[in-house]
Amino acid sequence: MIYNEVVKIGDTYLLPLVSELYGLKGYEIRPVKAHIGGRNVVYTCEKEGNDSKILRIAFLYDRDRRDFLGEVEYIRYLFEHGGSVSDVVNSRKGNLLEEINHNDHTFFICLFQKAKGKMLVENNYRYREGVPITEYYFNCGKVLGKLHHLSKGYNPVHRRYSFFDKYNAEYIEKLIPGSLPLLKEKLVDLLKTLKGLDRNRESFGMVHFDYNDGNYSIDFDNGQITVYDFDNSCYCWYMFDLAALWTNGVGWIQNEPDPGNRKKFMDNYFETVLQGYKSETGIENSMLDTLPLFIQITLMESIVDTFEVMRNNGEDPECDEELSYRIKCLEDEIPYLGFFHNIYSSKEPFEYEKRNV
Repeated sequence: MIYNEVVKIGDTYLLPLVSELYGLKGYEIRPVKAHIGGRNVVYTCEKEGNDSKILRIAFLYDRDRRDFLGEVEYIRYLFEHGGSVSDVVNSRKGNLLEEINHNDHTFFICLFQKAKGKMLVENNYRYREGVPITEYYFNCGKVLGKLHHLSKGYNPVHRRYSFFDKYNAEYIEKLIPGSLPLLKEKLVDLLKTLKGLDRNRESFGMVHFDYNDGNYSIDFDNGQITVYDFDNSCYCWYMFDLAALWTNGVGWIQNEPDPGNRKKFMDNYFETVLQGYKSETGIENSMLDTLPLFIQITLMESIVDTFEVMRNNGEDPECDEELSYRIKCLEDEIPYLGFFHNIYSSKEPFEYEKRNV
């Protein structure tokens, strides 16, 4: 089943049932434009005088009931313990998750409170007027640090999957085209390195696994960040989310031609992020030393995700300039996304010549 089919079923069958399940009568329910690779159909639900909601209908078979329960129970735990997240809304039956079966297909339904504020992109990447952008960097780290602090005390009822349940040699071999043998080899080598890392409670636990400015909103009155979209949350090293924050930071300086200036900015940026993070939870220096490794792991995740999207859409594998760049960084073991390397061009950021697959 594909996205457009689900939208049609939603209009004619699902939305009336969901409206009854969650008491959405009188709400204006409008679809949110899907992003490439989206695994859900999402709607905004708005009614004058009421809090806005976000409705999510999941339709792919890549997740089961236990996965969804693990996600929404984790979100509720974070919210109830002071995490800055969009809470799950119980159905009229008192459930965090509802299922609707139609024509031998199961749809998993969740409703969330809509986060206050808006995304950076909706504000044209302008931060709060008169406030230094370093406040934003600090808050990104602080909110993430709070989530990780709470995760260290989390004991799930329904446990989400762990990193190696998905990222393993067998899956890499099956997903990555045979025309990319060196990439496969380097990905498996990275997995072997990860398996040697400590997985104690202070370093390994539930993480967001997609922590970026597309998955949180900012209240531009006070700078508060509210996180959502825990669709990829899993058990992993906390350093993965921190490495994702590092990779997010390159966008602020990606058009700077001088690699020395890019390096100076990234050092200052990440130091501010860590100040915010450490205000909420601790992290050992030995884990911080693994930042270059986990930046490579974020590359792995993005490459795997790209090939998954092509597969799920029934497309033939193809390497455009962006994917080719990421692959080149892994194959040649170029650290820090190549951001300080001669492979990088400020005129064509994170692009490399196309390659055949």
